[in-house]
Amino acid sequence: MKITDVKTFVVGNPPPHFGGRYWIFLKLTTDGGIVGYGEVYSVPFHPHVVAKMIEDVCERKVIGSDPFKIERLWRNIYSSGFTQRPDTSILGILSGIEMACWDIVGKALNKPVYELLGGQVHEKLRSYTYIYPEERDQTGVYHDPQLAAERASEYVQQGFTAVKFDPVGPYSAFDPRQLSLEALDLSEQFVKLIRAAVGNKCDLLFGTHGQMTPAGAIRLAKRLEPYDPLWLEEPTPPEMPEEMAVVARQTSIPIATGERLTTKYEFARVLANRSASILQIALGRVGGILEAKKIAGMAEAHYAQIAPHLYCGPIAGAADIQLSTCIPNFLMQESILMWGGFYAEILREPIQWQDGYIIPPSKPGLGVELNEEVAARHPYKGDKLHLEMHDKPVTNEVF
Repeated sequence: MKITDVKTFVVGNPPPHFGGRYWIFLKLTTDGGIVGYGEVYSVPFHPHVVAKMIEDVCERKVIGSDPFKIERLWRNIYSSGFTQRPDTSILGILSGIEMACWDIVGKALNKPVYELLGGQVHEKLRSYTYIYPEERDQTGVYHDPQLAAERASEYVQQGFTAVKFDPVGPYSAFDPRQLSLEALDLSEQFVKLIRAAVGNKCDLLFGTHGQMTPAGAIRLAKRLEPYDPLWLEEPTPPEMPEEMAVVARQTSIPIATGERLTTKYEFARVLANRSASILQIALGRVGGILEAKKIAGMAEAHYAQIAPHLYCGPIAGAADIQLSTCIPNFLMQESILMWGGFYAEILREPIQWQDGYIIPPSKPGLGVELNEEVAARHPYKGDKLHLEMHDKPVTNEVF
């Protein structure tokens, strides 16, 4: 079997844009007509440039290759241009290509990917969601702790057993920083009111985006500890896990990190330094499914758990589900609400979610198919990237 063709899709995610401004998908086709889909997450170039990068890599390394030889293909792409180091650009592209190969392999063997990676461990997958704004809101859910508490209570009624929120304020290219007292007070109010609203029926996941110095993160953690959050996410920037370990040693709250990391090599530093006990692997960036499986195995030996990150489209989400289904140290899966709306429309059949849990698919490959007609009707025409940081130092942390 040989890969003979590649096609890319840059899809604009309609309002309210939950999951990002756009999604980048790719399709590989074999000489036998088997199709595999993949998704590339948040490469730091305009998505149409990223599409050209995907085509370039495929023309040089993928077309003519056997999709079953994933390890060989991975090493050749990873080492392309004498790089051979963790890099979000090449690893994002490699991730999408790799998951498309797994989709092909699963379809060729008529098996879900998880059955080819050790077999199904979990019959259903616990999921969580961010607390999202709605059109009916009179205030902003990201700066109104009472509204956030009410929304969290609604999510619990829908079946969620964990919710995430990030009230500390904007993230900037000039972080890390010390949070203001106002930001610390607001953060404490969020966890206090949400805990009061949901009781012990729901875990609280406190999200940050590397805004703080270790000393600043420890100050915040002391405010949050009385309300027992399940995790404090990426309290310091991802480039120095040794500094994140300083935070982990000074708080009882488990530290979670990983959405901006790639490959087993970067996660090895996190584990070696005990920087975090919860790893948020992003399948569309980390290097793909097999690389994530290796990281999960490393984490298992350190008694660390896996909570895959998802702020992109449902093809990467489907890859997350395949991984999560077959690893013993799975904790929970990020969801964009209940996988409805455009998340369902862009697929031939939606991902199944029921009473707070994702139901792993039994269909072969990734278990989902991109609706290419819907993708074609929603081209991305903007000029902004998937996520943008403030380009000036933050002087007022509150939204």
